[in-house]
Amino acid sequence: MIIRPVVMSDLSALRAIAVESGPGFTSLVDNHDFLVEKIARSEASFASAGRGSGWQPGDQSYLFVLVAPDSGDIMGITGIEASVGQRRPIYHFRVEKTVRQSARLGLNRHQQTLTLGNHCTGCSEICTLFLRPRYRRAWAGKLLSRIRFLFMAQHPHRFASTVIAQMRGVSDNTGNSPFWHWFQANFVDLDFATVNQLMGTGDNGFVAELMPEHPIYTHLLDQSARAVIGKVHSDTRPALHLLESEGFRYTGLIDPIDGGPTLEAQTDRLRSVQQTRCCRVHISAEPSPAVAAWTHGGQGKTLMVANTSTSDFRATVTSAARHRPANQILEIPRSLAHTLGLDSGADVWFADLDIARNQNQHPALSANSESTPVKEASSAY
Repeated sequence: MIIRPVVMSDLSALRAIAVESGPGFTSLVDNHDFLVEKIARSEASFASAGRGSGWQPGDQSYLFVLVAPDSGDIMGITGIEASVGQRRPIYHFRVEKTVRQSARLGLNRHQQTLTLGNHCTGCSEICTLFLRPRYRRAWAGKLLSRIRFLFMAQHPHRFASTVIAQMRGVSDNTGNSPFWHWFQANFVDLDFATVNQLMGTGDNGFVAELMPEHPIYTHLLDQSARAVIGKVHSDTRPALHLLESEGFRYTGLIDPIDGGPTLEAQTDRLRSVQQTRCCRVHISAEPSPAVAAWTHGGQGKTLMVANTSTSDFRATVTSAARHRPANQILEIPRSLAHTLGLDSGADVWFADLDIARNQNQHPALSANSESTPVKEASSAY
């Protein structure tokens, strides 16, 4: 499995993923012009120098694909937005608690409210993660998720100090969202599929134009809509666990369309960012060493390994590598060095892919992921 930047020849695969991912996956929609523009923006972002005293994260978008080396098939996709809210506002509901009371009557009532706002402007965002169901295999989902953090560790100047992840909310197989159903009936006469098409292609002006300006008391919503506030789609639970293990936390923002939670973290405090290392490559004289022997020498660790290029970025997962910290060397077989475009003595970045899961989940999200282990799945958000 190889991770590389998306290129225009991947267009047909992206259209297939947009269909396979189903309703609610707004970061990738089946629209030819939208996908062409998305690929072109990613290519320009990877090609940009991204350095200099005046450099600030802006409209850059980095889209990676996971490729099956035997067939060249696109197995999945993942991405990073350098700075959201620059091209168009990014709207959320903030979930808050209020208390109304009358001292004279000795009465008080706790209420939950949803307040629409334009939040997170200037934050980086990890997004567009989807592993196609027929390509589920060991390490694929983790590689798709965590390679973004390795890339951010390589290029901290390209990204903001705060990073968010907007998680896909609850919808059924027919494309109906309980959360949106209530808003459609009361405020915006557009079905869920149409709204997602609009949001995905960047036309989100209707949120400010038609959604309620004042706080909404959640007890006014029907039970099915209230039940999914801050909850994630079943396909998104594995991704949720991975992000929680990295240090992401729910801070009370939800998507105004499907009610899914937005997670937040400090970029330099993400576990994979902190554990990513850079050292020199030493290429083994053995052309194809036995994996078992290398695994024993490397203490059984499975690593994600990447070159230092930007436009020619390549990364993979391997057990056939040994870190020699005393010499600041990563020893890899010749075949792997060729795959990543590495020469002996070149810099290489790597991190342990099997990071232990963080058990301290935010209570607001624990109901979404109760008893669900970290696993490889068609994670999507």
